[in-house]
Amino acid sequence: MRHFTVHHDGVTIPVSRGGRGRPLVLCPGLNSTQADLHELTELLRRDHDVVTFDLRGHGLASAAERYSFDGFLSDLVAVMAGLGRLDLPSAPVLVGYSLGADLAVHYASERPDTVAELVLIDGANPVPEPFITEADLAEFRAMAEDQAKRQKAERAEGTARQVLLTAQDILDLQIEIDVIRSGLLDRYRKIDRPISVIMSTTIAGDSAEGRTPRHNQLWRAGVERLVHERPHVARSWLDADHRLAFTHAPEIAEIIRSAHLPAGRPTP
Repeated sequence: MRHFTVHHDGVTIPVSRGGRGRPLVLCPGLNSTQADLHELTELLRRDHDVVTFDLRGHGLASAAERYSFDGFLSDLVAVMAGLGRLDLPSAPVLVGYSLGADLAVHYASERPDTVAELVLIDGANPVPEPFITEADLAEFRAMAEDQAKRQKAERAEGTARQVLLTAQDILDLQIEIDVIRSGLLDRYRKIDRPISVIMSTTIAGDSAEGRTPRHNQLWRAGVERLVHERPHVARSWLDADHRLAFTHAPEIAEIIRSAHLPAGRPTP
């Protein structure tokens, strides 16, 4: 294992590297850290030289004055720029989870030559209509408050799983991401690298009540819209909710591994 830090835009980003094989960069999402993704990371390191990091305000990264999509995107840009010191043998596979998937698409649309391909886990979904409407605001505000409350103990101890964002920060970012996804297809059109998406079947859970069915249906409709627009995009569905990166790490790692088996090596 190797650890180093990237300093930019007034924040410090901790980066870790380990494993062997094809280079791969794993970008976490909103409210997730590289410590949270430990199981998936360790599985990927069996076949890949994996680089992981924390976004600003997450894990062991320093806090920022404010949090925005562009700020998080600048973290990914800085980490990718810092890979030059690692002397990687080839451009990496860029894997993003949730918000990390959206960041990966935006990054690759501007710098396609710096990545070999994209793997997007339950994010970067060009849903055909807003995911968060006025009718959803109260529910999403409550979820953000609950998330911030659960993080209180982690913040007090300064652990690798802490998230420094407030409930309002989280809600504002969710709304911002929802708006950004309305123009995501334009970003996909700029990417000429292989793209795979791994999506949850029930992103909002399996309840048949309230707004849950609408959110699950909208999520599937977004993937169908993407594949219709970009038929080359490979898609996989996992019977899971949005926590799939934590609950289904072996399945995700196997999907990525099977897609990248060296010539002559059999698929399990």
